[in-house]
Amino acid sequence: MSLQFSDDRIFSCGSCSYEYRPATVREDTPRIMIQVQVQGRHTIAMVDTGGLYLLCSPELAELLDLDNASVVEKDVRLAIPRYGKVTGNLCLTSLALLAEEGSGLELEVTAFVPQYRVSLDQDQPPAIMGLWRCLEKIRFAVDPSSDTFYFGTLGDES
Repeated sequence: MSLQFSDDRIFSCGSCSYEYRPATVREDTPRIMIQVQVQGRHTIAMVDTGGLYLLCSPELAELLDLDNASVVEKDVRLAIPRYGKVTGNLCLTSLALLAEEGSGLELEVTAFVPQYRVSLDQDQPPAIMGLWRCLEKIRFAVDPSSDTFYFGTLGDES
């Protein structure tokens, strides 16, 4: 089911369920976690409306060969609350939001790839979808009563 504005314009083109759980085994705070594709590879991503970019772990970036293909800026220093100050590269990549209902949505986003492993977690840290240069390119809404994440384009569809 898609969402609509009161004048019948479409708000969302698709939706998916999300898990509300800690992002890693070392955390206690639940996060919104959804299935996505980064450059065609399935992974789980955390929604972080206070974050910047699509934050990829070095391991995910290596699988996707991001460091060699699409670097737009090198040696960027970024303060990431969970890791402190980290140096990495900004890369352009594709991010697909996968719809369980309606249509999926593919975007070109900016990914931040740390130059070294920044996590001491026992499990693989998820990709983190920040608002700036990532989620700001779409409309989105969360329905906690059904654990549904809605998404759509910013265009003025009718």
